[in-house]
Amino acid sequence: MLQAVAQLEPRWETELSGVEFAVEEVPAADAPADEPEPVPLARLDPGSADHGDPAHPARPARIVLYRQPLIARSDGEEDLSELVLDVVIEQFARLLGVDPQAVDPGYPAED
Repeated sequence: MLQAVAQLEPRWETELSGVEFAVEEVPAADAPADEPEPVPLARLDPGSADHGDPAHPARPARIVLYRQPLIARSDGEEDLSELVLDVVIEQFARLLGVDPQAVDPGYPAED
């Protein structure tokens, strides 16, 4: 994941500085089913703004990748690296509200 984020940093350093990245083994059993995939590969928590309420402090945006589903979907190390990069691009694009190609012009275009 760190390699994927590092690949985006030259262009998106400012925006990435406010995002936390994490890896969990699998999605929680009670995870919301708002993803089209039967087993999600990642989760985006958009965070929350600081409204000056100490009971509800600001939370940074967070992108969580799920290790086991990613490994299960890939055919080796190189494929896993490419899949992780694609998933990071997709989640970061969702956070920004842009197409993945805007985040990384090398992202495969939809057919």
